[in-house]
Amino acid sequence: MEHCAHSGQQAGSQRSLQVSEMLLQKKRWESMAKGLVLGALFTSFLLLLYSYAVPPLHTGLASTRTSEGAAPCSPAPSEPEPVTSANGSAQGCQPRRDIVFMKTHKTASSTLLNILFRFGQKHGLKFAFPNGRNDFDYPAFFARSLVQDYRPGACFNIICNHMRFHYDEVRGLVPPNATFITVLRDPARLFESSFHYFGSVVPFTWKLSGQDKLAEFLQDPDRYYDPHGYNAHYLRNLLFFDLGYDSDLDPSSPQVQEHILEVERRFHLVLLQEYFDESLVLLKDLLCWELEDVLYFKLNARRASAVPRLSGELYRRATAWNELDARLYRHFNASFWRKVEAFGRERMAREVAALRRANERMRRICIDGGDAVDATAIQDAAMQPWQPLGAKSIMGYNLKKSIGRRHAQLCRRMLTPEIQYLTDLGVNLWVTKLWKVIRDFLQW
Repeated sequence: MEHCAHSGQQAGSQRSLQVSEMLLQKKRWESMAKGLVLGALFTSFLLLLYSYAVPPLHTGLASTRTSEGAAPCSPAPSEPEPVTSANGSAQGCQPRRDIVFMKTHKTASSTLLNILFRFGQKHGLKFAFPNGRNDFDYPAFFARSLVQDYRPGACFNIICNHMRFHYDEVRGLVPPNATFITVLRDPARLFESSFHYFGSVVPFTWKLSGQDKLAEFLQDPDRYYDPHGYNAHYLRNLLFFDLGYDSDLDPSSPQVQEHILEVERRFHLVLLQEYFDESLVLLKDLLCWELEDVLYFKLNARRASAVPRLSGELYRRATAWNELDARLYRHFNASFWRKVEAFGRERMAREVAALRRANERMRRICIDGGDAVDATAIQDAAMQPWQPLGAKSIMGYNLKKSIGRRHAQLCRRMLTPEIQYLTDLGVNLWVTKLWKVIRDFLQW
């Protein structure tokens, strides 16, 4: 009897366990189903949002013509600026305030953007900002209608956000004497940076299965690359693309050299990322600015562990894969050093040393700990830079808590990342902010 009762109890316990396991499994399946449904809804929402927020990518320019093309910028009459010499070193020059910065990708352009934000804010200048996002509907070509609060005939002092360059559309927004600048970078290094930053949003890279996807891609890029693929422009001749040209142009085409010479005619100065301090000295001289105007901290930089260096062979392959950018870079590398010679080597050395001393002084005054830190160590959300999908590889800074009144405002502005600075300047970033909320929710 006792044995039977004991067996009954065991059977009852087993049935209870089975029921509990079944209920637990059911809850798991329900949870998974809810997750799938939620994910599907979010994906549908994102696709819908993207279809409205991002225009289609056009290789031609016809679709970018605006109806107000006949209504160029009409600035108020002003005193003519003193004529400056070729290197901008005339006596009694006046600071130039009308500037177009063609912001290229992965070229230290965020650092230069901060310099322009500060100068424009300091002098109360009028920016042409995008509407809803932090770029001008990139990768579509720039059009005047994309400018926040644009009206036909409106005139602006500074244009500096990411765009795919369209000279005629940009030209119509600034006074005739505006200064045009851009910045280039060694194409192999730029490709490496772009691959790691944007690779996760370029679907054809998802086929890469190895640990070192960059090396795998460069072994046979034609096997993976699809020129018509989504976001493909990020992974070949990105400089050529940003400047408004066909990044898949045949390198033997005479158009390549024609485009390079066109860039030379249109831009007063082409800076080089590898010689950033020398570039800023030339820029300061061209614009007749003060040393304080070009002080900087390096922004939007990846941490060292996230910056694998290309080997000799991979560097060669990356350069060959980006041949159009390589030709562009070689041309402006040569012209850059001609400008340095005209400026004077000894004078350049003195001014670079002065810039570095001033930057070092500001580093000691402004930055808690003295150096950039990982994203996870940034204490103030207002100092948190935008991160690539699936990684927190972009470093930022912690502002010192005790800074004298003389430097407090400058320190904060120098350290403020792009998105937060745009918000401070009153830019409508609803698309960018909504995308951040979604990314944070999904932990992307």
